[in-house]
Amino acid sequence: MIISSMVKNGAILCGFALLTTGLVATINTLTADKIAEQEQLQLTNQLQEVLPHSKYSNELSQDCVIISDPLLGPYDNQVIYRARKDNEPMALVIRHVTPSGYSGDINLLSAVYRDGTIAGVRVTKHEETPGLGDKVEVKKSDWITTFNTKTVQSESDDRWAVKKDGGQFDQFTGATITPRAVVGSVKNAVLYAQDNFDALFTAANACPEVTP
Repeated sequence: MIISSMVKNGAILCGFALLTTGLVATINTLTADKIAEQEQLQLTNQLQEVLPHSKYSNELSQDCVIISDPLLGPYDNQVIYRARKDNEPMALVIRHVTPSGYSGDINLLSAVYRDGTIAGVRVTKHEETPGLGDKVEVKKSDWITTFNTKTVQSESDDRWAVKKDGGQFDQFTGATITPRAVVGSVKNAVLYAQDNFDALFTAANACPEVTP
């Protein structure tokens, strides 16, 4: 009697598991294209936030190289998008990470023109303190836009620091660590772009083609 009951319950659980797995697989198949479309739209919007579309004519999200370099953060495989206009190199849009935020990693996207000046910078992900460190978000303040049109003269360019450290960038009241981390990371990304601009444009494309 007990064995019969166990077999019956086991069969019910097995059937439920198979039904659930099949349902999840079906939903995943039905939504995969929509998810990919939304991810592509989000990427396009992020790229256009830091680099105006008028500055390039290629499919920016489909023209990139994958780079691992300490200047771009402690993690491998950062994506650098290449902006071209009439096939001429115009700018690089660099994903980079600083682990020096108050609450850990801060992910950034920085666009750098061929002459080394910054087109735009955005924080794409962070865990900084709400009301203090989250002012690096453009939705919370315009602080991140102060990088626009600036450039880095050299690795020893002491303007690239918050004002508390003698530099040109404002810090936040009660939250100096966050802007200090962002300033340092953007400076490193610009230096990387300046040193490797031409070489990056001659590298093979590493972006997957997106089916329209």
